[in-house]
Amino acid sequence: MKGEKRHYGWIVIFTGLLATIAAHGFGRMSYTIILPAMKDGLNFNYTQLGFLGTGNFIGYLTMAIIGGVLAAGFGTRIVISLALVLMGITMFLTGLSKSFGFAFLMRLLTGLGNGACFVPAMALGSAWFAAKRRGFATGIVSSGIGIGTLISGLVVPPILTAFGQNGWRVSWYILGGAVLVVSGIVYTFVRSRPEEKGLRPVGAEETKIEPAASSDTKKVSSLQWPRVIKMGSMWYLGVIYFFYGLSYIIYMVFFAAYLVKDIGFTQKAAGELWALVGGLSIFCGVIWGCISDQLGRSKGAALAYLFLGLSYIIYALIKVKFGIYLSAVIFGLTAWSIPTIMAAAAGDFVGPRLAPAGLGFITLFFGVGQAVGPALGGFLADMSHSFSIPFLTAGGISLIGMILSFFLKKPN
Repeated sequence: MKGEKRHYGWIVIFTGLLATIAAHGFGRMSYTIILPAMKDGLNFNYTQLGFLGTGNFIGYLTMAIIGGVLAAGFGTRIVISLALVLMGITMFLTGLSKSFGFAFLMRLLTGLGNGACFVPAMALGSAWFAAKRRGFATGIVSSGIGIGTLISGLVVPPILTAFGQNGWRVSWYILGGAVLVVSGIVYTFVRSRPEEKGLRPVGAEETKIEPAASSDTKKVSSLQWPRVIKMGSMWYLGVIYFFYGLSYIIYMVFFAAYLVKDIGFTQKAAGELWALVGGLSIFCGVIWGCISDQLGRSKGAALAYLFLGLSYIIYALIKVKFGIYLSAVIFGLTAWSIPTIMAAAAGDFVGPRLAPAGLGFITLFFGVGQAVGPALGGFLADMSHSFSIPFLTAGGISLIGMILSFFLKKPN
């Protein structure tokens, strides 16, 4: 264990954590808090705001599978670093938006960087850790989403208040600059595989190295990754992941708008509750990664979907402080469970070297759900003049994901 604590894999994993803080926490989750101020500053309706979210996720979808393939062939270090540079620049430019078209384009480009960063970062656990530690390691990386959400929830509201009508613009400037700093840190410390340091994966001495770990080298170097898409199990994983993308994003995008516009929360109070969600979600990836290591990916995913569905339904129906906080707590403790489990499952099915490509493939399904979700939620909110229908819809979709998870088979 002493040698394991000094293993370079831990440095890689915690740098991956920093990358997810920047990519997901700053690049995407901050939009939830900035959204009400952008609505007022640019005079957008909820459908337009939903489409801005959709633009971001179209970009994410486009690069999710491509980013995974590029990382499998050329290394995660270069791909993640360049993706963060793209994100930082386009986030800064988002603050200069004066029209829907320009804002949509910037969110689209930010999404491209997000997908190219997040998928390879989440696959680091499969490359640097043996199978029995994979869920735990991936959970550490995914906890960056919660940390980034917490930081955004604490930092953005004061900026919005201090700079008035331009607060949302300054928020994008600051967050974009922070992402650029992280890109340099990632380039300095991340390495794609243990072999680059003359090491074996963490925990490899406790278990047999998966056959794919040794047999994939030539396949990855020549980008012969299409074998991933010929696996029926990967398609099924993708379908399960789709329902997460479609459901959780409705809750995420309209969380603060619902509190401020419908419930009567102040921007500060909404930001504080969002920070609570982020704080609680810091450890949810590790928790659910360990749960899936112990119960199996199928039962772990089903249980996670159940709790997620309950959080959406409670948010829609119990419109008092108790219900709102109960929903936020449940969601915070479960928020990044499915991405963590899916990343570990991808490594289980295709092996550590092809894990970025495998995760990229199933993230394609997740990205489709994410792209559709905001526009669907915004449309339902405008049509019903209430957020209850969008949140109930998200709850029903999540329960479908729970049922499908029960039928996920173990890899051969």
